[in-house]
Amino acid sequence: MGASRGSGARLLGFLADVQARGATEALRSLDLEGLAGRPIDEVFMGLADYICPNAGTVDEGIAREAFIETIVDLSTLGVTDLDALSPDQMQTVFELYATHAIEARLCNDIGTKLVTAPADPQVALRVQSQLRDFIRNGVSDALTAARAETPNLTQDRVHAFVDTVYERAFGILQALGDAEADQ
Repeated sequence: MGASRGSGARLLGFLADVQARGATEALRSLDLEGLAGRPIDEVFMGLADYICPNAGTVDEGIAREAFIETIVDLSTLGVTDLDALSPDQMQTVFELYATHAIEARLCNDIGTKLVTAPADPQVALRVQSQLRDFIRNGVSDALTAARAETPNLTQDRVHAFVDTVYERAFGILQALGDAEADQ
């Protein structure tokens, strides 16, 4: 989760900067002021190289895929204006990213046989849906708790709770897979 953790920290840092100084100033600090006032999907596509530097590793590919899926989700949720993001919407952006990153990592672990997926496709889809819900709820709970303790999340705190949610999600996936294998 190294690349995803770093990308998550950069995303959360950017969102915190937007909240503190506004989108225009946050973008200016990254030499991306030309994106100010643009729809959020365009802004985030312009931020992709900053949030998810691409050096060609699997972990970096997972981070970038998660970020792109987050952008797609934002338009589906009707979140289109970075300047108008509420603190709750900013939390949702990060939750979406972390959920996608953790889910993609787990799918990679299935592909490399660290976790065995159920043989029945319908059961596998049900497990995937349950896992996505579990991850999203876990990320939301962890972020809410962390923000309650300290409104300004540090990179270490972001990394710690993403790791905790990943470990929990990995454990539930193993338990669901083991339960299916026993049937």
